[in-house]
Amino acid sequence: MTDTSEAIYLGSETDVPENKQYLPLKWANRHGLIAGATGTGKTVTLQVLAEGFANAGVPVFMADVKGDLSGMCAPGAMQDFLVKRADIIGLKENYKAQKFSVAFWDLFAKQGHPVRTTISEIGPLLLGRMLELNDTQEGVLNIAFRHADEEGMLLLDLKDLRALLNAIYENASEISKEYGQVSKPSIAAIQRALLRLEDQGADQFFGEPALDLRDLMRRDLDGRGQINILAADELMQSPRLYSTFLLWLLAELFEELPEAGDSDKPRLVFFFDEAHLLFKDAPKPLIEKVEQVVRLIRSKGVGVYFVTQNPQDIPESVLGQLGNRVQHALRAFTPKQKKFIKVAAETYRQNDKFDVETAITELGVGEALVSTLEGKGQPSVVQRTLIRPPSSFLGPAEEAAKKEARANDGIGEKYTNVQDRESAYEILTKRAEQAAKQAEKAQESAEKSKKKRSSGRQSVGEAAVKSLIRSMSSSIGRTIAREIIRGVMGGLRR
Repeated sequence: MTDTSEAIYLGSETDVPENKQYLPLKWANRHGLIAGATGTGKTVTLQVLAEGFANAGVPVFMADVKGDLSGMCAPGAMQDFLVKRADIIGLKENYKAQKFSVAFWDLFAKQGHPVRTTISEIGPLLLGRMLELNDTQEGVLNIAFRHADEEGMLLLDLKDLRALLNAIYENASEISKEYGQVSKPSIAAIQRALLRLEDQGADQFFGEPALDLRDLMRRDLDGRGQINILAADELMQSPRLYSTFLLWLLAELFEELPEAGDSDKPRLVFFFDEAHLLFKDAPKPLIEKVEQVVRLIRSKGVGVYFVTQNPQDIPESVLGQLGNRVQHALRAFTPKQKKFIKVAAETYRQNDKFDVETAITELGVGEALVSTLEGKGQPSVVQRTLIRPPSSFLGPAEEAAKKEARANDGIGEKYTNVQDRESAYEILTKRAEQAAKQAEKAQESAEKSKKKRSSGRQSVGEAAVKSLIRSMSSSIGRTIAREIIRGVMGGLRR
C-alpha cells in the first residue's frame, strides 16, 4: 500500500476514480518512461510529474522541445476541459492554480541563462559524436586531447581546439612518432566539422564560466524544488548537439555528486524528452556509456525519465532499468507497429480486468497505462489511468511571467559575462610570437655579418642561418598569419 504523503498523485483509474495512482518518491530514482504517440498527452504527464517532484522539494531539469513548458512559471488558467477532468477523478475540490519556481536556461543565451562547458570537460568521446566523426578522425581527436594534457594546455573553447589542431597539423610527423599516425586529412575534416558546429551556434556552449551543477539543485523559500527548463526549440534543429549536451549533463551529475545511499526521495530528477535522438545512429561505446550512467546514477540520488513516442526507441539494456512507466496510446497501422505494441504490453505486470495489448491502442487523450514500483521495489499491476490535470499554466507563458521568473531565480548575472583565461590558444600564440622573434634576430644577425664581410661569397655559417630562417619563417609565418586572421574574424563575430 502506497503512503500517499510520500508519493506523487498521477491520476485515477478510468472506471474507478476512487482508485488513485501514485508514484512513490522512495522509488522515483529507479528511473522511468513516458511514452506515447504524438498528441496523446505526454506533455501533460511530464508537467504533472515535474510539479509533483517540485512540491516534494525535489529539483527538476527538463528540456522544452516545443516551447510549451514555460507556463509552469505561471498559475493555471483553470480551463474547462481541465476542470472537467479534475471533477471526473474526484479532484475538483482540491484542484487549485499554482505557479512554480522556474529557472530558464539556453545554450544560445537567448531565452535563459547561458549554459557552458569546456572542451576539456566534454571530452573526445562526446565531442566526436557531436562532430559526427568517423573512427579515424576520433582517433586523431583523442591524440589531440592527450597531447594537450601532456603539454599542460587547457582546452576551454573552440579557438583553443583549433589552435591545437593547427599545431598538430604543422608537426604531424613528430606527433605521429610519439602517439601514432596523425593524418592531415583527418585534421582538416575535424576543422571543417568544428566550422559546421560553430555555424549552428555551438561556439557559445564552449567556454567559461562553466555550468555549476549546484544551480540546478536549488529550492525556493517554501522548500519546493526549482524547475529548470532548457529552451530546446531552436536546439532541436541540431539534434546531435541536443542529445550530446544532455548526455554530458548526466555524466557530469554522475561524476560530481556524492553517493546518496537509500533516501526517501531523489536529489534531482532529469527528464530526457525526444529520447530517441540519444540512441539514433549511436555507436556501441556510447550506448554502453548511457547504460552505465543510467544504471549507476541512481546511487547518486538522481532519477532519469525518458520521454519518447515508442518504447522501442530505447535500447533494451536501458529500457530494462526503467521501473516507473506511463504508457499513453500507441497507433498500429502496420504489422511492424503491431509487433512493437505486443512487445510493449508484455513488459507490464498484467491486470485481469483488461487486455493490455488492446488497451494501448484504445487509450484516449490524457489516459495512460501506469505501472510504478511499490512495496519492496516490485512493479505494480498496470492500471488504466486518467492523468490528473496540471496546476500550472498549460502552454507557453507570457513574456512578463518569464521575466519575473528570471528576476527571482537567484542566479542573476552569474553566467552573463564570458571569461577567457590563458589556455591553449594563448600558449600557442605566445610560442609562435617567440619563434618569430628568434627568426627576426637570426635574420638581423645574418645581415650584420654580411655587411662586415668584404667578400661577396657566402660563408657556411651564413648559409646555415639563412636555411634556418627560411624553415622557421615558412612554418611559423603560416601559423601566425592563421592565428591573426582567426583573431580578427573572431572579434568581428563577437
